[in-house]
Amino acid sequence: MKKIVCIAGALALVAGTALAQKTHAEKDSEVRQDRKEVKQDRRAVRADRHEVRQDRRDVRNAERRDDKKGEATARRDLDKSEAKLRRDKQELRKDTQELREDQRQLRQ
Repeated sequence: MKKIVCIAGALALVAGTALAQKTHAEKDSEVRQDRKEVKQDRRAVRADRHEVRQDRRDVRNAERRDDKKGEATARRDLDKSEAKLRRDKQELRKDTQELREDQRQLRQ
């Protein structure tokens, strides 16, 4: 009786892992989706870098004009832009890592 239960359990385990595996088309779809996310993240990072450069320019111009209030506003904007850039860079790294993992699984 114990042998039958043991064999039935082993068969259930094997069947469960076979059903849990993804097909080649599903893996390929995930890779495409990850590539799209990475591309969007790169665009966001590029836009954020542009925004940071513009904010730095604004800070320099305010310093040159000796405008304390404008300088403080520009620095706040710069801090927000840099924080957004850091978040987008982290997201890009995470999505790039997921893409590499999915590509590795696709090759297997």
